[in-house]
Amino acid sequence: MSDMEDRVLALAGVLQALAQVRRIAETGQSETAQAEVALDSVFRIDAATTKAVYGDAGAVNAGLRLLHNYLANNERDETLAKLGLSVLQLERRFQGDAGIVHKVQTGIIALSAPAERLGSTHPDVIAGLGSLYADTVSTLRPRVMVQGNPHYLGQAGVVAEVRALLLAALRSAVLWRQNGGSLWDFAFKRRDMAAAIDALLR
Repeated sequence: MSDMEDRVLALAGVLQALAQVRRIAETGQSETAQAEVALDSVFRIDAATTKAVYGDAGAVNAGLRLLHNYLANNERDETLAKLGLSVLQLERRFQGDAGIVHKVQTGIIALSAPAERLGSTHPDVIAGLGSLYADTVSTLRPRVMVQGNPHYLGQAGVVAEVRALLLAALRSAVLWRQNGGSLWDFAFKRRDMAAAIDALLR
């Protein structure tokens, strides 16, 4: 895979996780398969390739299509785009705080055994990831603001899954940056990004 293919794959991971954040905040339920891809990626910290982080490139096809639509100005979800930008900016603040990075890494390692045994979408694992996000990443300012149905956002289980998926989105944002991703790509490399997406969706 090319560097650009790695970058758009990671961006797809960001958008796919955030699409589930929006879905659960508005309806109280995520799509289990897509949420599982996102949450599994949190625990694949030693994956050899970007594709391996998600299990397979096809696992983030939904995110690739969202990114394709954004770049083509086709059916753009502006709220999702703003949420994505917030997470990419959060990644910079996160990486700049070594203490929080260490706490997150330690927390993920501690949750790896339960995730292996129960699955990443088990309520106990999601609660653990949600608490980890609340105790670490959520302390960085400005915070990522998620809007939705107050009825669902008042439920502890929904809040935990929103936070767990935000952690997954951040993990993909870190991966994007590690692969050379930059916000300048959206200004100067849109054609290259679109070509890479097309190649991955073939």
